Amino acid sequence: MTSQDIRRKFLHYFASQGHTLVPSSPVVPHDDPTLLFINAGMNQFKDVFLGTSRRDYTRATTTQKCIRVGGKHNDLDNVGHTSRHLTFFEMLGNFSFGDYFKKEAIGFAWDVTTHIFDFDPDKIWASVFENDDEAFELWQKHLPSKRIIRLGEKDNFWAMGETGPCGPCSELLYDRGAGYGKASTPREDLSGERFLEFWNLVFMQFSKDLSGTMTPLPKPCIDTGAGLERIMLLKIGSDSVFDTDILRSIIAKIENLSKIRYDKDHVTLAPAFHVIADHLRSLSFAISDGAQPSNVDRGYILRKLLRRAVRYGKMLQFQKPFLAKVLPRLIESMGDDFPELVSAENRIAEILTMEEESFLKTLQRGGNLLTQIIDRSQKIISGEDAFKLKDTYGLPIEEILLIAKDAHLTVDLETFEQLEKKAKVLSQKAHKKEQQLFQENLFVDFAKTHSTTEFVGYDSYKAEAKILAIVLDDHFVDSLSEGQEGLIITDRTPFYAEMGGQIGDSGTIYKKANIFEVERCITPYAGISAHQGIMHSGLIKKGDSVTLEIDHEKREKISNNHSATHLLHWALEKVLGSHIRQAGSYVDDQRLRFDFTHHKALTEEELRAVEQEINARIRENSPVQNYSLPYETVQKDPKIKQFFGEKYRTLVRVVDIEYSKELCGGTHARSLGSIGLCKILKEGSIAAGVRRIEAVTGKAAEDLIYAKEDLLCHASALLKTTQDKLLGAIESLLEEKKQQQNDLKKYRCLQIQSLIDTLKEKKEKVGDITLIVKQIDLTPEDLNALADELIRLIPSSVIVLGTKIQNRCHLVSRVTPDLADKGISAKKIITEIAPIVQGGGGGKETRAQAGGSDVSKLPDALKKVKQLLQKLC
Repeated sequence: MTSQDIRRKFLHYFASQGHTLVPSSPVVPHDDPTLLFINAGMNQFKDVFLGTSRRDYTRATTTQKCIRVGGKHNDLDNVGHTSRHLTFFEMLGNFSFGDYFKKEAIGFAWDVTTHIFDFDPDKIWASVFENDDEAFELWQKHLPSKRIIRLGEKDNFWAMGETGPCGPCSELLYDRGAGYGKASTPREDLSGERFLEFWNLVFMQFSKDLSGTMTPLPKPCIDTGAGLERIMLLKIGSDSVFDTDILRSIIAKIENLSKIRYDKDHVTLAPAFHVIADHLRSLSFAISDGAQPSNVDRGYILRKLLRRAVRYGKMLQFQKPFLAKVLPRLIESMGDDFPELVSAENRIAEILTMEEESFLKTLQRGGNLLTQIIDRSQKIISGEDAFKLKDTYGLPIEEILLIAKDAHLTVDLETFEQLEKKAKVLSQKAHKKEQQLFQENLFVDFAKTHSTTEFVGYDSYKAEAKILAIVLDDHFVDSLSEGQEGLIITDRTPFYAEMGGQIGDSGTIYKKANIFEVERCITPYAGISAHQGIMHSGLIKKGDSVTLEIDHEKREKISNNHSATHLLHWALEKVLGSHIRQAGSYVDDQRLRFDFTHHKALTEEELRAVEQEINARIRENSPVQNYSLPYETVQKDPKIKQFFGEKYRTLVRVVDIEYSKELCGGTHARSLGSIGLCKILKEGSIAAGVRRIEAVTGKAAEDLIYAKEDLLCHASALLKTTQDKLLGAIESLLEEKKQQQNDLKKYRCLQIQSLIDTLKEKKEKVGDITLIVKQIDLTPEDLNALADELIRLIPSSVIVLGTKIQNRCHLVSRVTPDLADKGISAKKIITEIAPIVQGGGGGKETRAQAGGSDVSKLPDALKKVKQLLQKLC
């Protein structure tokens, strides 16, 4: 029986028991900022367990993709070297949200264990929380009491956090026999090797407060998790998860590519196969769900996994990128049940290869850096240098130790290990805690006694309202007079308050000749819209009935830009692929800005295609609709976009432009035609894996086109040609410039040859050494070329040349190899003379260079060379 068989039979069983089959959530959390990666089946139901949301079902079953790297769950250094550690795994689970409880959960678990997993009932044990008599009695219907053990809070009590839902749990364990230890019960089996836990049932029945008091939940819940890989390990009777079908199939592909046979008992090479097979799964699923290797947060974890896989790949003689060649085997094994892998195959392969190429270059630089460190080290390589080589350049500490030994050096392992420990502590923050902090501010008490501000601006640019409060200099006041700046809060408003990337409206609040100019509208506290501005004329008082009117023209431009942003998102997905995710946006009346996940710069052709798609939709002039839906309905509709990290209310607003549906609270054009035209201004990178596009619409887009036309006209006039012949004129100019550069190059070669002849005549002898020292008026580039040619032509020689470029000077030194072998060093010469010109430099034994800021001392520096050689001779 394969992993796919177990996966499907498990889900089918619970579906037949009235459970809704819920797809795995992405491994990149959509709405939980406390997690870098989904690491348990219950993560996607966390809001239900916390009582902040509901589903239209009370029973669910899933097979959840999980990634655990670091923290209490997994030490990355163990992965590959132990029989069960993995970074990626599947968690089979069944859940009850106030429906069934312990009796049914235990019954289901026993039925699945003995009939779906087909485990021998005589080898099954159960553990329960020490005070959970109910669970103990329920298990006695299936197991003899001697195979049910009571354990304490550390092992059998679960809590979501310091406060909130919690409860006892019960674990199912499989006795693998005396070959895995002498312990006769799970309590004695401290290593957990003989009695292997394979399923955890959490009975969520309490809510814990800050004092530690636990109150029974009105509707207890069930959360269970069974690791698929561990179940398969038990089914095949192996002691390693790497013998299970999916991982072993990937290992077979690695064998095929590397031409090295896999031997699970090989101490050095077996871990390499394990690491690559496991890390490929984590990387592939994370990339398919929108993540990408980078230097921060989850991207840093992924880059660390990839670089670890590459380093172990080198042990299997992979000297070039290889992970993309293993990828098809993973997709063959898991693509049927996880189609996102299939649709993202090209992107995964491209990112893997790109990251591997980059790291291989980094490794080469790391090797060069290690050589430099050895050169400057006296007896010991510092812990800081060793840690930098491992953490930044990926050189294993074992490799550093071997190279150090060859160079007769030791490594400061104590400092290295301290830095390693510090890095692990930082890494363990992958499972971060987030505490909701509410600072007391000016509007807390106000919000308690007033309703939220009613927004009427979707349908109206103007509204009558009553002033509820006025703020001046961070204090509530009764009135504002001419010239005073402050905030005005009303019971209703047509002004959109800045949020969701859209700027707030501006306009006026007035009562006859009493006018308050609104510069922007903000949300200083949840549910409160405040109009910020200056009293232009007259006096306005708390309690006044006033008219609020927004700047119509500015609002229309903002709305058009916002709708264009939605079109841009849709067009990027169409042109680049479904992996595109919004990473931020900003919309005002001048332009729009859209940040999105993508791993490389867009080509001119791709940008043009995106722009053409947007403008084609604008010309179609489809209406922009908006309507409200229950959030539960939205969650089941993959066509409606929601965004990572957002928290949505029970009822949400959908902006529907036919091609694209998004949850959005902003203002929009009534029809796409009113946008007029969209032109992309620029595209670029703002972070690893995140790109930004800026664009303009309407008249601003027209102005951009006119500006480009004016540029063409001006360029044509300068070159005395017409626009249709401008390209030819530029090409002619470039060809002429190229010819002039070639002529100049020939002249410089002749000049250098002339200098060589002159300098050869002026050579000196210092003992057996031929010496040329001279200040010459050349560029640094030509100075280096001259020195290289002289050292080639003159045997057993030392060449030192200097030049002045504006307010700086440049020095180069060359030494023939035979003299370098005798201890005459170009690097040492430069090191001695560079300080004379207030500079510094470096290089190798045969060639070196330096720069300096004191040009007046250049003759003194050159004079010093002969003195140095005389001492050596």
